[in-house]
Amino acid sequence: MVDSASFKGRDIISMRDFSREEIDFILDTATGMMPLAEKGSDLLKGRVMAALFFEPSTRTRLSFESSMCRLGGSVIGFAEPKVSSVAKGESLADTIRTVENYSDVITMRHPSEDAAKIAADAASIPVINGGSGPWEHPTQALLDLHTIRTAKGTIDGLTIALAGDLLYGRTVHSLAVALRNYDVRCYFVSPELLRMRQDVIDDIEGNLDYTETEDLRGILPELDIVYATRIQKERFPDPADYERLKDSYLIDEAFLAGAKKDMKLMHPLPRVNEIATGVDATPHALYFKQMRHGIYVRMALLALVLGAL
Repeated sequence: MVDSASFKGRDIISMRDFSREEIDFILDTATGMMPLAEKGSDLLKGRVMAALFFEPSTRTRLSFESSMCRLGGSVIGFAEPKVSSVAKGESLADTIRTVENYSDVITMRHPSEDAAKIAADAASIPVINGGSGPWEHPTQALLDLHTIRTAKGTIDGLTIALAGDLLYGRTVHSLAVALRNYDVRCYFVSPELLRMRQDVIDDIEGNLDYTETEDLRGILPELDIVYATRIQKERFPDPADYERLKDSYLIDEAFLAGAKKDMKLMHPLPRVNEIATGVDATPHALYFKQMRHGIYVRMALLALVLGAL
């Protein structure tokens, strides 16, 4: 049986580590956090979160910090590795061993995909992965699931497209792995060069009904959710490939004319030009509300791993 005690002291590193029952428990806990997000709480009073961001972030870092503050806790850390001893050559493991002396939980983003695992192995306090290179972003997947469940009333039974950069996009890696726990139909929509990475395919094979395609327009009438992602310029080894593929999927109001009236459009943000700003005012747009669910989910995770519930 899953309960709050199941999460005390636990690292949040990969969606591969969680069962359907555990995910649903986190989502239920996040729903319970919604009123606390508005009025505040002293649930984590006296606790300290270290936010270590070795890679640029707006939404993830600020939502973690906001979540900790709304629960009455404090935040230390950095958003630029040049201001830490990493700039002097300190190893990640040594940085983590240092920071755990000053905090109760560590949230971290790093450009290396094995960084979250290294940090979790080095730390004696919980580590929450806020994005590890092109590998995974588990808290984003959880807030995405919470967004879908809140908007649609369910996750089971939906048809969902993950579209854009499926090779380097850590958000879609975590979301695809999470969705293998639900009764959904998925389309993986990308150019050939940016198809879903093989380790994700290996993990979902036999557990998720999916189809790979390059044609988003052709499947649009079937979809309940379109999860769009940007083509990530910073991940491309060859700039010419980026220039060729950057406009693969452009979603504007005319494009959405072929969608179900209640289809919802999501995006982990930041967007570049893959969703036109005119779409923001349509009933399909869910991506700005989606950000708010990051507060609820990260409040839930912080309270759970710190044993406050």
